[in-house]
Amino acid sequence: MARMETSAFEIGEVASAGCMPDALFELGLMHCAGRDGALDLVSAHKWFNLAAIRGNEDAKRYRMEISREMTRAEIAEAQRLAREWLTRH
Repeated sequence: MARMETSAFEIGEVASAGCMPDALFELGLMHCAGRDGALDLVSAHKWFNLAAIRGNEDAKRYRMEISREMTRAEIAEAQRLAREWLTRH
């Protein structure tokens, strides 16, 4: 099956509108792989965390894997950003 290229903005809109775990997970993948910009593990952790909360099992594993490459301060920042996102959505 061909995979359509989707921008982070488009996925973000879908994720925000329906809080879809797969869209949140895709945003995490985009940030941890550096697609649509620079590598950003804090943002990746945030999106994986949100996807995990919404039931995406793969997101739990990815979040754990990238957290090994992050400082405690970076993880705390990602968690803070996830909490902020949850209050708005």
